[in-house]
Amino acid sequence: MAPQRTPTPLWHLPARTPVALVQAVVQAYAQRGLDPCGALIKAQITPKDIQKPGNHVTALQFERLCAAAMQELDDEAPGWFSRRLPWGSYGMLARASISAPTLGVALARWCRHHRLLTEDVTLSLTQHGDQARLDIAEHRDLGVLREFALLSLLRNVHGLASWLVDSHIALRSVQFPLAVPPHADLYARLFPGPVQFSAPHAALTFDAPYLQLPLRRDAPALDQMLRRALPIMVWPYRRDRLLSHRVRRLLQPAGSVHTADTLAAQLGLSTRSLHRQLAAEGSSLQALKDEVRCARASVLLLRTRQPIARVARAAGFASDKSFARAFRQWTGQTPQEHRQQGGQA
Repeated sequence: MAPQRTPTPLWHLPARTPVALVQAVVQAYAQRGLDPCGALIKAQITPKDIQKPGNHVTALQFERLCAAAMQELDDEAPGWFSRRLPWGSYGMLARASISAPTLGVALARWCRHHRLLTEDVTLSLTQHGDQARLDIAEHRDLGVLREFALLSLLRNVHGLASWLVDSHIALRSVQFPLAVPPHADLYARLFPGPVQFSAPHAALTFDAPYLQLPLRRDAPALDQMLRRALPIMVWPYRRDRLLSHRVRRLLQPAGSVHTADTLAAQLGLSTRSLHRQLAAEGSSLQALKDEVRCARASVLLLRTRQPIARVARAAGFASDKSFARAFRQWTGQTPQEHRQQGGQA
């Protein structure tokens, strides 16, 4: 039996999330007359961490805290609105959007259906020339949790939009109706693009052509993502930060032979976490291996005159017959057809 890897303490990771956001979650418990100790313990956050002005926690600590709070309070908008949003509310919105043909339709559905959850705020999507704009109108005083609510609402919709089209959506600007907070650097990290404070209301703008992009995710991928959605929502979306991208890079060097165990060890994960996180991104280790092997074989077929048997071995196959069968499944062509037709299907 392989030895179990001791998990890295969450506080050993870079701490860049301001404790003010942790205090907002604690305030949500106070509004309900409940004790946040259990959630804080799960996130490895101590009372001393909360009380120290200007302190920070790690992104993973904050993710764990939010996950625990949303489930314990049964509120996916912890304390923001006049009524709770039961666990699964935002998943319902995502499911209503996933069948949209384009990002514009998906975001319009998200904004429209958000009104079913609460009347305290409304989201609207507009387009003016080459600029798209998503605005938040407030219809109730959100009180001490206003910053947490507005920050999260815009972060969530931007994170989901980027995930839906599998591309980081560059922002032209982000606006908040708030005075410049002591932790303004957080906004610059979460919203790459000019951030304006003391604006009339919360909004983000981006290039309108993004609205025409087709969705690159489907319902099964959404089911997997929703099992661990918070990283998509609370961390800036970048493909090179996705685990699938990191795994692909480890698999690419010619001659590299990896198993799930060896990859997990290099990435500092358990094998189970490796599979689970890849599934949350709508991928799998086998799919990534096939992708890399197919790409390697295609390059050799098109750029060299190596015999098919040698290409098969370079792609990790014991025989040219099994290679030919797999290659046809990947591309719809035999290796010989791929070489003769220059890769054109």
